[in-house]
Formats: sequence, structure tokens, C-alpha cells
Amino acid sequence: MAGSDLHRTLDAVWRIESARIIGTLARMVRDVGIAEELAQDALVAALEQWPHKGVPDNPGAWLTATAKNRALDLLRHRSMQAGKADALTWEIETQLQDGAPPAPDAGFDNPVGDDVLRLIFVACHPVLPPEARVALTLKMVGGLATPDIARAFLVPEATLAQRIVRAKRTLSEARVPFELPGPAELGERLDAVLRVIYLIFNEGYAATAGEHWTRPALCDEALRLGRVLATLAPDVAEVHGLVALMEIQASRLRARSDADGRPVLLLDQDRGRWDRLLIRRGLAALERVDALGGAYGPYALQAAIAACHARAARAGDTDWPRIAALYDALAQVAPSPVVDLNRAVAVGMAFGPAAGLDLADALRDEPSLQHYPLLPAVRGDLLEKCGRLAEAADAFRLAAALTRNTREQAVLIGHAQRCAGHPEDGGH
Repeated sequence: MAGSDLHRTLDAVWRIESARIIGTLARMVRDVGIAEELAQDALVAALEQWPHKGVPDNPGAWLTATAKNRALDLLRHRSMQAGKADALTWEIETQLQDGAPPAPDAGFDNPVGDDVLRLIFVACHPVLPPEARVALTLKMVGGLATPDIARAFLVPEATLAQRIVRAKRTLSEARVPFELPGPAELGERLDAVLRVIYLIFNEGYAATAGEHWTRPALCDEALRLGRVLATLAPDVAEVHGLVALMEIQASRLRARSDADGRPVLLLDQDRGRWDRLLIRRGLAALERVDALGGAYGPYALQAAIAACHARAARAGDTDWPRIAALYDALAQVAPSPVVDLNRAVAVGMAFGPAAGLDLADALRDEPSLQHYPLLPAVRGDLLEKCGRLAEAADAFRLAAALTRNTREQAVLIGHAQRCAGHPEDGGH
């Protein structure tokens, strides 16, 4: 296998398997930072051995076994120093075998029994500031590279890297146990956990970088975690709101690309390719939110927006005034420049492109959006609809320069070329 093919294969395996590997190791060594280092050691071993021996039939299992062996070596060393070699070595060796006895914390009242979900809750421990909780979990659970996470946070890569290093050190120094929180602690960690799961889903739904427009495996993992979390917190409306949002958005994945992998935007999608089962599941989760009563939170509001699209048989049937109103509500409960930008799109569809452009233009000096490609992309679309084609072409070119996803970049360049090929009267 050529070196480039091997790296692509290993990268794909790592993104899928890394969270489970790190979760398993963290349960063994009781330290998420060390667990990630051991997992990285296994990755290095694969880079050294696979070019000569070939990719194993089950590369994920190979990485897991290699990482566990390194964990065993570490624990043997620790136990020798502590004078407990025989007992601790036997305990860890049994974890490497099928049918192993329960882990030391198996007595904890754990209705989920999922190392990945447990890993999320550890990374979202209150000892960490909110931004660090999300960044650390995205790296360890989502398998995302530091630049991708920095892009999701709209912060410099160096800042994000320092945040992750400090978070791992803090968890280690605080000796945070590798376990799911009890009912009394669940609420204080839930907001960060929900945010993490949705950011993982978004990275799969619209990849920030690389050659692929979507990464369905990340969406699947986020959906799985969300569904499991709903069983852990069945009476929390926002958990069901997030599940509803992800189910409905995931229903569009097959329609988001054409046969050649090129992006297909929402209004141009073949709605016959939308997954009706996922839509039904999403709408049922939204009904669960209603049954629990109370005001809609941010995820439930976004799910309600997604439901407006799901219920429209054709793009022209979309209830844009309702979507604009829902974005107004979302801006009240979870204000952010990105919400304001999405609201500009909805207003443009509901009340005309000039109205939407006014809102988008008001965000041009927003610091956090200076390198956000969707701002000039939205402006380009609205400018084009207003007939200001030369300005639209400039906006699309800027958006293409800012994005790191090659598929998205090609679409934006195409838009710019289309607008430049039809200059407005008196253009400049």
C-alpha cells in the first residue's frame, strides 16, 4: 500500500475507533491524558509496522490490542514500584481477555455501560472551564485534529492547543474518577455534554476541512451517543431536543451530495432521498419535548426549525416566516453571531433578499466571524439575489478563500464564476 493510501486508511480508522480506544484505556489507567498518549503510541506503532506487514484485517482491533498492551506495561511498572505486582498484573491481564471480570468501577450504578459516553462526562467535568470541556472531548471522542476544533470554536489553533493541554493536566491533578456522574451531578455537566455531541454531529454533517463534504461516521456516533444519553436523562427536554435535531438533520445526509460527491444545498436537494424513518424519529423526539412541558431550549428550537424543512414536500412549501420567528426566539435564548447569520438567511427567504442582506451586512465587523466562510457565502447569495452580481462574485471568492473543505471551495468558486460571467449593469 502506498504511503498516502496508508495514511488515509489509518486516519479513517483513527477517527472511527479513537474514542473507544481512549475510553477503554482511561478505564484501565484512570487518567484520560495518559490514555490518549497510549492510544497515540499505538498509532505510531501502526505507522511503523503496517507499511511492512500490511493493514490488519481488523485495524481497529489491532490498535486497541496494541494500546492495551502498552497500558499493561505501564501498570506493571507502576505495580512493581508499589510492591503490588502479582495482584495488579493479574487484574489488568484479565481485562485483555474475553469474558474478563468486571472493571474496578463496575459496581457503580451505571445504566449505560459505555466507555465513550463515560469519557465524555469525564472530559466535561466541572473542574474544567466550559470551553476546555468541549475542546478536550471533541479531540478525544470525535477524533478531530486540533485545527478542526479551533475552526469550530473560531479561535486560533495555538490557543486551542494550549486549552487542551491544560485540560488534560487539570483532570489528572484533580484525580477525576472515570465514571458517569450520579443523578445529583448530572445536570451541571449536561449542557457541555450536549454541546459536545452536537459539535461532533456538525463536523460530520458539514466537514470543516478535507476532501469530503460530509463524514457520516461522525454523525452516526453523535446520534448513537445522543440516543444513549436520552435513556440516561429521559426527563430532560433538551436532551430529546438535541436528539430530534440530529435525527432530522441526519435524514438529509444522502441528499447532501450528488453522485460525484459534490455538495447539494438544502433547497436543491431531492427530498425523495431524505430518510423518512429518521424524520419520524426526530418528530417523535420533538413530541417528547412537548410532552415534558416548559419553554423550548436552544436544541429544541433548532429541531423545530429543522422540522419545518422536513414537513415541506417541496422547497417552495417551506414556512420561512415561521423559521424566521423561530430564529428570533433562538437569538433570545442562545444569542450568537452564527444564529444571527442564520436568521439573516431566513429573513431573506421570508421577506426578500434586501432584508436579509441588511442583517448579514450588520455582522461584517463581528470579530468572531472574520474568518468564518459562511458570512461571505451568505452575503454572496443575498447579493446575487439582489442583482448585485459583481459584489456577489467578490463575496463568493472570499468565502472560497476562507474555507478549508475542498468540496465546499469548488462550489463557492463556481458561484463566483457564474456571477462574474453575468456582470450587472454599470458593473465595476
